Amino acid sequence: MSTFTMYTTPWCGFCHRLRSQLDREGIGYDVVDIEQQPDAAQIVEEANGGNQTVPTVVYADGSSMTNPSLAQVKEKLAALG
Repeated sequence: MSTFTMYTTPWCGFCHRLRSQLDREGIGYDVVDIEQQPDAAQIVEEANGGNQTVPTVVYADGSSMTNPSLAQVKEKLAALG
């Protein structure tokens, strides 16, 4: 079960690191490659002042974080309940 969407690119080291940390913790998420889905790149740009900065994480409440730590993701998920 996914709890949020992570927007990534295949070459992003920060994305790979966060994904491996989330996988180790058993946290479910959806992954969207912004290079494969141009409409997703627009979502990332809107969350980052026009920049395609990844990883960008978008939560069910519509809020987002750019390049969050595992601790930040876990804290946000706890707050969302």
